[in-house]
Amino acid sequence: MIVKTKNYRLEKKTYIKLAFTGILKQQWWVGLIVVAICLGYLWLPSWWWFFGAFMGAGFYLLFWWLQFYGVTQLEQGKMLFERYSYEISSQQLVMKLNPREGMPMKWDQFKSAKVGKDYFALFINKAQMVYLPFKIFNSDNERKFVASILKTKGLVK
Repeated sequence: MIVKTKNYRLEKKTYIKLAFTGILKQQWWVGLIVVAICLGYLWLPSWWWFFGAFMGAGFYLLFWWLQFYGVTQLEQGKMLFERYSYEISSQQLVMKLNPREGMPMKWDQFKSAKVGKDYFALFINKAQMVYLPFKIFNSDNERKFVASILKTKGLVK
């Protein structure tokens, strides 16, 4: 079975939100470093421990937000925000600009996938993803078929 979707363009705000939350979930252990620095207060009581820990955490968050915001502004990142239709089969996902031009992607190119309440997000790396909202599918059966492919390929846990 081949699922053919409607055309869709990924919004920049959606991309930044998904990529940013994805990196925070991957690098959750950074919060432990902030807590460890704050525990320096027990060794040498000073409010500077908290100030330094939270400033470092703030700069860390700002760094990643700027990385993802920068992707939306650069020429190299424009392909993420083009209007595509998708052809999805159990062998590959084809991103089509028009009926003649498309880019096939094998399922092993994707590192992971996330199923939200109204979307699929397929992550290629930290900064590249394919976002498939449920509204682009023509029927509920097509959406269920894509969900079963993601489970079969081990992209969704």
